[in-house]
Amino acid sequence: MGSMITLAAEPWCIRERGIDPARRFLHETLFTLGNGYIGMRGTPEEGGHGARDTLEGTYLNGFHDTEAIHYPENAYGLARVNEFMLNVPNAKRVDLFVDGERFAPDSGKVEAYERLLDFRTGVLRRSLEWTSNSGKRVRIVSRRLVCMGRKHVAAVEYAVTPLNFSGTLRIVSAIDADVTNLQAGDDPRVGSAITGPSLQLVERRLQDTSQLVLQRTRHSGFLLASATDSTLAHGTEALASALDGGHAFDVDARQGRTVTLHKFIAYASSRDMPDAEVADFAGAEAARARTVGFEALAAEQAAYLAQFWDEADVGIEGDDALQQGVHFNQFHLLQSVGRDGKTNIAAKGVTGEGYEGHYFWDTEIYVFPFFLFSRPEIARALLQYRYNGLPKARERARQMAHAKGALYPWRTIAGEECSAYFPAGSAQYHINADVAYSIRLYLLATGDFDFIAQYGAEIVLDTARIWIGLGSYDRQGRFCINEVTGPDEYTALVNNNYYTNAMARMHMTFAADVAARLRAERPDDYARVAAAIGLEPAELDAFRAASAAMHLPYDFDLGIHEQDDSFLSKKPWDFAATPKENYPLLLHYHPLVIYRHQVCKQADVVLALLLLSDQFALDDKRRDFDFYERVTTHDSSLSSCIFSVIAAEVGYRDKAYAYFMETARLDLDNTHGNTEYGVHTAAMAGTWLGVAYGFAGMRLDDGGLRFAPTLPGQWRGYRFKLHVHGALLEVAVDAGGADYRLLQGERLALAHRGTAFELNAAQKSIRMGDLA
Repeated sequence: MGSMITLAAEPWCIRERGIDPARRFLHETLFTLGNGYIGMRGTPEEGGHGARDTLEGTYLNGFHDTEAIHYPENAYGLARVNEFMLNVPNAKRVDLFVDGERFAPDSGKVEAYERLLDFRTGVLRRSLEWTSNSGKRVRIVSRRLVCMGRKHVAAVEYAVTPLNFSGTLRIVSAIDADVTNLQAGDDPRVGSAITGPSLQLVERRLQDTSQLVLQRTRHSGFLLASATDSTLAHGTEALASALDGGHAFDVDARQGRTVTLHKFIAYASSRDMPDAEVADFAGAEAARARTVGFEALAAEQAAYLAQFWDEADVGIEGDDALQQGVHFNQFHLLQSVGRDGKTNIAAKGVTGEGYEGHYFWDTEIYVFPFFLFSRPEIARALLQYRYNGLPKARERARQMAHAKGALYPWRTIAGEECSAYFPAGSAQYHINADVAYSIRLYLLATGDFDFIAQYGAEIVLDTARIWIGLGSYDRQGRFCINEVTGPDEYTALVNNNYYTNAMARMHMTFAADVAARLRAERPDDYARVAAAIGLEPAELDAFRAASAAMHLPYDFDLGIHEQDDSFLSKKPWDFAATPKENYPLLLHYHPLVIYRHQVCKQADVVLALLLLSDQFALDDKRRDFDFYERVTTHDSSLSSCIFSVIAAEVGYRDKAYAYFMETARLDLDNTHGNTEYGVHTAAMAGTWLGVAYGFAGMRLDDGGLRFAPTLPGQWRGYRFKLHVHGALLEVAVDAGGADYRLLQGERLALAHRGTAFELNAAQKSIRMGDLA
């Protein structure tokens, strides 16, 4: 039924009215539910029933298998093992038989169909009326949630009402363990390149109302338990029978009377606990959820989200479609982010298998600020993940011939470098500086020096050592960093990538400053960290010397910062002769063809303009923007949001808004054509950056917190909140100016377009009229 079903522009939900096979795959991604650990794609409880364009996917953040990477031509130090997120058993499976006829959305006749994902309740609700081939009509209403406050738990309510008959209903509650991962094919952004099933059955248990499937991964050796506990609410006794794979409830149903199945689901693995505890833990979590009940779980979910939205909501007045995109993005970020210090946020979240569930530097530069200012405890957990990854980072540094220090991987799950293509992967040394940048930003925003003393200093200092081992002084005395790749993946293995050098300078200066403060204020902690990593005082002097002498390429004729030593000498890409269907370039041209040209996939120098904003004059930013905009394809979803922020800063308001809109609804409108394989979490976070850093002109650096707000002509106003130094600040902008309100905390110093002021108990709010 239906054709080209679109989602109406509703600020707090996405709603589907009708089943469109052409959009089914895409909508499975959009309607995914998650809680930072579990991710359940938006497939129906009954499964896809053989549909070609569908992916029955359930994922656990951080749960993965491994497989050796085989190179036809080998070399020392190449990544050896790939880690890939697994599609785990589908424990939400429910099958319905109406007088022996199996219900399937693609058979019989479906009417009154609606599916709704409410961002405020976190519940996915589907309702429909179905007429079987024999004429029997039923109403089916299902509700599904993945508990935000219970890491291992999900639940399904499945209600069936006979509308024109009395007869037998059979409702089967199953765990479908016959699952596989999606194969990547020729597009590396899609899925995995594995050679066989990864989950091996260990045991299946079936009891009165509960079932459990125990499996072990083929290579990584993790034990996984998938458990359910199911109950049927009905006025008369239902006959339950055990089936291969689940339970069948047979009901003598009456016309007009609703039969309701409640199914409580739990997943647990030995990534979180010893093997011996996994099965019992999962079973107990499912049983505990059953005792709590679906309504109470739904109430918990609504309360959790109410608190989240109270502090994280970005409100836009004047554009419902945009407001929907902003809320959708924030909701999916919350659903996708790990909060336990052992997991991170994958490029596709927990919505699909694109990029194999790997974590990238996207976290620190794009996603981290959103959580830092809305849920700082989650931001802290993301930094804790990097601390826990130090042992693997040290191993990688030794593989890369660094006698000291730690080198973080470009793409990973458990800490191993998983990039088989080193020119655009392992060569991105800037990741060390990106992690240090996020730690510096965390300190500026929270003042939490306890974290720095306990964890952050060790990360910052040990990773800073890599720059000394990697770089060298040239004949003019400049500190140079050669044969690296910056953020732009269309320019690989270059000398003195501007972004890398500028971020390395920040990193080494910050490392030396942290060491000096630690030594002065907490000598015991300094001694502990120095002993743990074998830090010598001379290394701190080396950091400062290299920072002072850092080579930062600049072309005085053009008045721009050069992306690297060779970028301006390359032949410009012929955009006029490139067919539209040949984008993204990476799928249509050999890497060497791209590398030889002056062309960018994404923001590189322009990203440095944002992260190190106080180091650039406004005129330099404008010239840099003008030049790099002409040579950037924005083939990466990480690009448009950064261009939007800088365009807003240099006064290009129309461009700022256009780039922002490319980001805000990227997944809802599937503008990159691959959202069916998972959302783009960095771009989602980039929407928040576009509002806070872009239109509101927010910056936080050593000079403090400041704003330079503007109002897009398409809006009546916007507002957002920030956690800064224990205070909660609300910023509201309209045509008349900006309001700053202190909602929590005793005092907060900030500035509006160069005018400094303080909010405190005596003056909790101030109105500033200058929007320039």
